[in-house]
Amino acid sequence: MAEKLYDVAALTDFAFALFKAAGLEPDKARTVAEILVEADMMGHTTHGLALAPWYLESIRNGVMTRSGAPKVVSDRGACVTWDGLRLPGAWLTVSAMDLAVERAATYGTVTVAIGNSHHIGCLAAYLTRATDRGFVALLASSSPSGASVAPFGGTQGVFTPNPIAAGIPTGGDPILIDVSASITTNNMSSRLIGEGRTFEHQWLLDRNGNPTNDPKVLNDGGTILPAGGLDHGQKGYALAILVEALTQGLAGFGRVDGPAGTNAAVYLQVIDPTAFAGDAAFVRQTGWLADACRKNPPRPGVERVRLPGESSIWRKQQALADGLALHEGVFDKLKTEAERLGVEVGPNLQAQ
Repeated sequence: MAEKLYDVAALTDFAFALFKAAGLEPDKARTVAEILVEADMMGHTTHGLALAPWYLESIRNGVMTRSGAPKVVSDRGACVTWDGLRLPGAWLTVSAMDLAVERAATYGTVTVAIGNSHHIGCLAAYLTRATDRGFVALLASSSPSGASVAPFGGTQGVFTPNPIAAGIPTGGDPILIDVSASITTNNMSSRLIGEGRTFEHQWLLDRNGNPTNDPKVLNDGGTILPAGGLDHGQKGYALAILVEALTQGLAGFGRVDGPAGTNAAVYLQVIDPTAFAGDAAFVRQTGWLADACRKNPPRPGVERVRLPGESSIWRKQQALADGLALHEGVFDKLKTEAERLGVEVGPNLQAQ
């Protein structure tokens, strides 16, 4: 059977209608829909529309705030801190990115810390909002209400996967980095549990600290290993600490406050190369580096060397041209939500 492809614009409108019907203000509903579809287009399917049912449940349960604006904790022009008031994480992060990009032209670099946000999804989905303008973007997120990753050598969860991302202009396609401090994620673990599958490698520990590939151990006190696994997990552990400091530390709200329910802390920095040696000098260096990586002789069994984000950019281009394939079962769950909310599933969703 041929893979079903969905028209990107129509699918985004459908997701927007779901979030709007659930009670999100229109601008927030539109932004959440766009970010989730963007993640799917880039191939980050665990952080795309697969998250929509969970987000809609959060709206119904009052865990996600439907309307309003963040509370400004501090604003020094180039340094801004918000209390996100559990507003949609996608909308908060896009708003912060827009603010940082606007102010970076004046200050050279602008940093925004957000505490008490709802989940922000796929970090890579935000980066081109800066790189398209020639700016560098650094973005990190943690969830102080979760603890599925143990410190290296330990057996009790302290951290979440704590992703960190960067968008780097090159003069051509940007380099888009999106990595987690853990070796895998909670969402991927949940997907495998739902599908009755296990990981290919021993990326988790059971409650007693024994390595395993069975994600079900997370439901019984198990933990996800830091990036680097059993051999070099001290590297992911160190990265997790850095992300916690940048997100929860700078926002001033985190694990020590014992937040309940879905909660995220965000660190965003936008850098304008023109405030340093200049944008031409910047892309001269990054463009050379990108070319050197691509031209590097591949090892046996590797077709060619790719840059971080290269496959995501290609997938997005294909989705825009031919239509977007969703992970199995995702659209059926969206239809269930549509029936619940009285949203019509339009006939124009399938790509032509």
